[in-house]
Amino acid sequence: MSYRAHFAPLLSAAERTLFRKLSSPHKIQDYLDSLPINFETSGETYFSPRRVIREGVAHCFEGALMAAAALAWHDSEPLIMDLKTAKSDTDHVVTLFRHGRHWGAMSKTNHSVLRWRDPVYASPREIAMSYFHEYFLSPSGKKTLRSYSAPFSLAHVKTERWLTAEEDLHWLALALDRARHFPTVPEGTMRLLRHASKIEIEASDMIEWRSATDNPYK
Repeated sequence: MSYRAHFAPLLSAAERTLFRKLSSPHKIQDYLDSLPINFETSGETYFSPRRVIREGVAHCFEGALMAAAALAWHDSEPLIMDLKTAKSDTDHVVTLFRHGRHWGAMSKTNHSVLRWRDPVYASPREIAMSYFHEYFLSPSGKKTLRSYSAPFSLAHVKTERWLTAEEDLHWLALALDRARHFPTVPEGTMRLLRHASKIEIEASDMIEWRSATDNPYK
């Protein structure tokens, strides 16, 4: 059975119409970009794709699930990747896709960095490492990306548990966090990392969406 055939009975007519429109990674990324960032003003959330559509907001984890669901509707494997940081920073989640033998990534973020990746990368590791240089703290400029997960397939998760769930998906975020991760910094190299320069830090501080309290989020 195809993903679409499995998804269709679980979705409303409006949801099916939206997924039909999201027929390419470009269109999926455009949809993610149109969503205001989820500032979680009432507490931490982990929305399913159904709740993202209904609420009209998303943060990186929620956007990654939405993008993965759209890919699956068009019969591509729903793969996400966790980018894990030092404790001083915040992890990020992206959705992987393939064009031929090459990999790309879709991403929901509020900043000018950690965004879309064109499908020009030879492996998921190349995708992860493409984020290394721009993953740093402001205002210190300290680089913080420490590891990345193997591609995490949602095809192995019961569809009803993540596609249309009404409860927050804390369990899925935890499963992704506990998945196998690979280091980004070779042993003995940490002390050689150069902090981002002043102009890079200033550029990275640009944000797309502002909350009611004007407080930027990831």
